[in-house]
Amino acid sequence: HPPPVATDKEEQKRLLENRPDQPQNPKVLRIAIIGAPNAGKSTLSNQLLGRKVFPVSKKVHTTRCKAQGVITHEDTQLIILDTPGLTNPLKAKRHNLDEAMLTDPWDSMQHADLVLVLVDVSDRWTRNSLSKEVLKCLSQFPHIPSVLVLNKVDILKKKFLLLEIVADLTEGIVNGKKLEVKSAFKQDSSSSAKSPLQFTEASPSESKVPGSPCGQEENQAQEGSGLDKSSDVGGAGTGEARGPKHYGPKDLKDMTGWPHFQEIFMLAALRGEEVDTLKRYLLMQAKPGPWEFHSDVLTNQSPQEICDNIIREKVLEYLPLEVPYGVTQVTEIWEEGECGELLIVQSLLVPRESHKRMLIGRGGKVIGRIAREAGQDLMNAFLCDVRLKLKVEVK
Repeated sequence: HPPPVATDKEEQKRLLENRPDQPQNPKVLRIAIIGAPNAGKSTLSNQLLGRKVFPVSKKVHTTRCKAQGVITHEDTQLIILDTPGLTNPLKAKRHNLDEAMLTDPWDSMQHADLVLVLVDVSDRWTRNSLSKEVLKCLSQFPHIPSVLVLNKVDILKKKFLLLEIVADLTEGIVNGKKLEVKSAFKQDSSSSAKSPLQFTEASPSESKVPGSPCGQEENQAQEGSGLDKSSDVGGAGTGEARGPKHYGPKDLKDMTGWPHFQEIFMLAALRGEEVDTLKRYLLMQAKPGPWEFHSDVLTNQSPQEICDNIIREKVLEYLPLEVPYGVTQVTEIWEEGECGELLIVQSLLVPRESHKRMLIGRGGKVIGRIAREAGQDLMNAFLCDVRLKLKVEVK
């Protein structure tokens, strides 16, 4: 079971400063999750962690800053860098986003050992090409291994479209080999995340590429990715398997996909489908190295940051677009109640009287729902009873 987040700011700070309780042969993997805004990065991060510490909402730019999640499993530590959606200066200006949102994803990439590129396959407008920002990011760090993760596969009614999507997003090449795609529908598949794909090597070879899942785990990792490879992936020692070439702005202009992904996974993060398969793969990719955090740490965020983010998530969810971005949050009370519960009182300051009316809702319905749902999420993060009271004022 993942550890809860400490409710006391000082205790969480102490935990973060604690020397990691290193096992004898520690392994570590730092994972950057990148993708267009709203691809489901935070949902996937929460599922991998097993507890909700990152805010999620259907509105873009719910994640405003980079935060880390920590998964400790036996001798291995995975550090997840949950990054804001990759955006450009023009859109950033439109949403009043601070400068950090443009630089944070790049910053995360510099510290990553592996990149997960998340694509929402339910979005018919964007699913057949990687955004220019994502391609730019991958081309700046071609030496970092990358994995393609197709999310929201359960929502896709026509599963055969996955063939097309994969071909477009990988430019027909995975792990240094050109792939011919054959359809292999399994009608009785119980899991909606299982894909109808079967990849056949165009040029098979006996050797394995370093870093590909091996042994018995190979079948599990491949099964989760929905890719049945008819033979081992070759290319070790050949020119193809060497690191990708450097791409200039001209190259990127005509590219829709990235031909250097090592693996493809297909999952439904919201429902948790196939997330465990991805997690097993990530644990296998970890390399020997010292842990960065004590095993009791789940995130590097303070309890107050988690609380603010989760309340903000609900405000984004239930209010029209222009309102939430103008809300200021002020925590007035944060203390332990008589029965050991956590008592939180927060004021939500809005710029206009009309916004106040919207946020309260008829008969207090909207603000009541926000407080109730945010309270539930905070209980999940802190593993204790939480009493949350919200007040709305015009600033």
